[in-house]
Amino acid sequence: MLLSAIIIAALVIYLSRNPKLRPGGKQNVLEWLIDFIKGIVGGEMPGKSGSFFQLFAFTMFLFIFVMNQLGLFIDVNIGGVSWFHSPTASPLITMTLASTVLFLSHYYGVRNKGFLGYMKRYLNPMNLLEEFTNFMTLSLRLYGNIFAGEILIMLIRNMALSGVAPIFTFPFGFVAEMAWMGFSVFIGSIQAYIFVILGTVYTSHQVISE
Repeated sequence: MLLSAIIIAALVIYLSRNPKLRPGGKQNVLEWLIDFIKGIVGGEMPGKSGSFFQLFAFTMFLFIFVMNQLGLFIDVNIGGVSWFHSPTASPLITMTLASTVLFLSHYYGVRNKGFLGYMKRYLNPMNLLEEFTNFMTLSLRLYGNIFAGEILIMLIRNMALSGVAPIFTFPFGFVAEMAWMGFSVFIGSIQAYIFVILGTVYTSHQVISE
């Protein structure tokens, strides 16, 4: 996670250096990312509420995107113990991320509506069940997809290196692994997008008055 934070900080600093009125290539990338997140948040939380959460959604998207990809390219396994993998391949990390989003949504729900206005939502018991399912959906979907991707890459790699005739199985395994890694990059991107859009939807339910 620390490495992810360092990569994101370095990337954003690099993309935002020497901004110009007529942006160049790297500035265009950063502005496209910002507009992309604005579109996600603005679609669910228009107006002042959406503007307030745009930076949080932008940071969360980049953080999850980078964490999803790390384990695809860096794999440190010593003595059968994995010392380096995608942080989001751990349920503890994804549940922490989901808890952060949902805690903030409840906090700002109370702040925007007042305690009594906030509690009106829970006069319906089904809304209590919805909060639990929101947490499980937000955390386990991300964990399951990233963990499964890393397991499949490991299985393909082991099959290529431990076959009866590695000279024949290695080329097949190499091609299969590259193809799956490309697909996993796509899946990691989609999962970051889904996490942010679902988090925005859940937050909007708490923050925006019905």
